Amino acid sequence: MRIVHDECEISADTSGVLLHRRGYRNEIAKAPLRETLAAAMVLASGWRPNEPLIDPMCGSGTISIEAALFARRIAPGANRQFQFMNWPNFDAGLWKEIIDGARSGAIDARLDIRGSDRDAGAISSATRNAERAGVVADIRFAVSSLSGSIAELADVPDGEGWILTNPPYGIRVGERGDLRDLYATLGANLRNKQGWRLGVLTTDRALAGQMRLPLRSRFDSRNGGIPVSFLVCEKPNVKEARTTGHDAQRRETGKGRVRAD
Repeated sequence: MRIVHDECEISADTSGVLLHRRGYRNEIAKAPLRETLAAAMVLASGWRPNEPLIDPMCGSGTISIEAALFARRIAPGANRQFQFMNWPNFDAGLWKEIIDGARSGAIDARLDIRGSDRDAGAISSATRNAERAGVVADIRFAVSSLSGSIAELADVPDGEGWILTNPPYGIRVGERGDLRDLYATLGANLRNKQGWRLGVLTTDRALAGQMRLPLRSRFDSRNGGIPVSFLVCEKPNVKEARTTGHDAQRRETGKGRVRAD
């Protein structure tokens, strides 16, 4: 109930748990990514289900899981509980019809989605989350370093696909110096993988400039109250990437900030 002067507003919470929580992620790793933000990354990237997708810093597996849910047209949140289900006038039969209708749209698909992380505990959590989401058979999770994960891209048929990832921000996890090295490693590996495209969620475009790749901004948002930007690099040309990286480093040195759009 909210009262302002002579007006009274009465509201009822129909959702209970926040709507961005799909109901599958009972286990989280460090610096978790909101499910709806991961889904937005998948959609905004332009990734198509017939293309390989890898998250080399997958944590609890949110990006990989949301990609699989999207590809298989599995209704998000179909397995979660809502507050209105506890109301006296809740029609369980009608709700079952709605949910069954939503689930009937799911399809089978041959997917090449991979998630890796150097933390074995995170991979265990990601696997269990994927089981709850019903897509564990659609994702290959593995314990691996960043360089090791990207090296495996050589085994992918046709040699192209998407890397979608949410690196540490440096605000909650890791130090800035380590993050410079991480972004530089990501960029160096990707420049050697012609045909592969990148989508990265970052809090700092200057750090993103360490990748030395031509980046474009797709959207800005917040994750855990922290401002973030989703930047995309499509099929980097080696010469263009080197030129862009050189310019980015000069701008970072001069201004402490890199324009990426």
